[in-house]
Amino acid sequence: MPTNIDGFADHNTKSYARELAQPSAAAGIAPLLDTLRQLIHDARNRALRAVDVLQVQTCWQVGRHIVEFEQGGAARAAYGKRLLPLLAEQLTQEFGAGFDASNLRYMRQFYQAFPICDALRHELSWTHYRLLSKVENEDARLWYMTEAAEQNWSTRALQRQIGTMFYERLLLSQDKAAVAAEAGSNLAALEQTPRAFVRDPVMLEFLGLPSAGKLLESDLEQGLMDKLQAFLLELGKGFAFVARQQRISTESKDFYIDLVFYNYLLKCFVLIDLKSGELTHQDIGQMDMYVRMYDELRRSEGDNPTVGILLCESKDQSVVRYSVLNGSEQLFASRYKLVLPTEEELRSELAREAYLIRQAMKADADEND
Repeated sequence: MPTNIDGFADHNTKSYARELAQPSAAAGIAPLLDTLRQLIHDARNRALRAVDVLQVQTCWQVGRHIVEFEQGGAARAAYGKRLLPLLAEQLTQEFGAGFDASNLRYMRQFYQAFPICDALRHELSWTHYRLLSKVENEDARLWYMTEAAEQNWSTRALQRQIGTMFYERLLLSQDKAAVAAEAGSNLAALEQTPRAFVRDPVMLEFLGLPSAGKLLESDLEQGLMDKLQAFLLELGKGFAFVARQQRISTESKDFYIDLVFYNYLLKCFVLIDLKSGELTHQDIGQMDMYVRMYDELRRSEGDNPTVGILLCESKDQSVVRYSVLNGSEQLFASRYKLVLPTEEELRSELAREAYLIRQAMKADADEND
């Protein structure tokens, strides 16, 4: 009877893994594991720091070239407000969303706020400098930069210190130790978590990694997004795919919309956001904010108001909710509902696909056991 070599090897591998899982075996390799963890942790930190330095330098240089071009005389000044959108149109096609008009504006502002490249602190990331560039007072800006570098402030910590006017309060206070102690206690309350290289969307955009947004989703969410995208396109009701994990930005924060479509029958954008678990008021508020921001930042003349679709998937019950701005309810009821899928259609599709994906994931797990 022939021997199943593959099965024999697989059985031996599993047996060896079970032996390693025993307490005595685990204790024996504990020092080696600690060494390897530290090695990997240090290597990732060095890689992250190296990319940080290159990203900051590149953004500064991009800003410098834009400013110098704008100051190059009447012929160049004629581009005016059209310059950044024109540049962004080409650069995003070649290098991704990290060089859209919003980011180019940040880079120009960065150069104007820090015109001397050698004065920059290499300990800080591009996100640090985006925050610092908005500080109008030059003395305060340089002080925050120095403190952030020397005190190893995270971007959240820097944002907190700027927002509470730490520099100004410290300058005016007679009891500087008390102000510093208060600021320290505020920072201590912030969650201290290591910055994840593969989950930093700003870093991923700069590196131009393919499908960067997909790294932010779980396997289930990824699968559901694939199915929902195909479902809407196959409806044949005017849906055209625009983007996935599309970034929209406020002055201090970036947001990522799971799916963006344009419906050419309704002449409006359709935003889709998928959440896991029960629907919360925060989820509803966030989608309403997306719709409002999209109308302000992306909607063109002639487009109808943007509509949002919030999908909450859970094992117990799937929830679908449409979101439109105040004043657009009549338009939604009279026109949009004739074209868009109903909440029940979306809910059924979401529940069905979630079930199928879970079954497939379970089958894969059982096969690998």
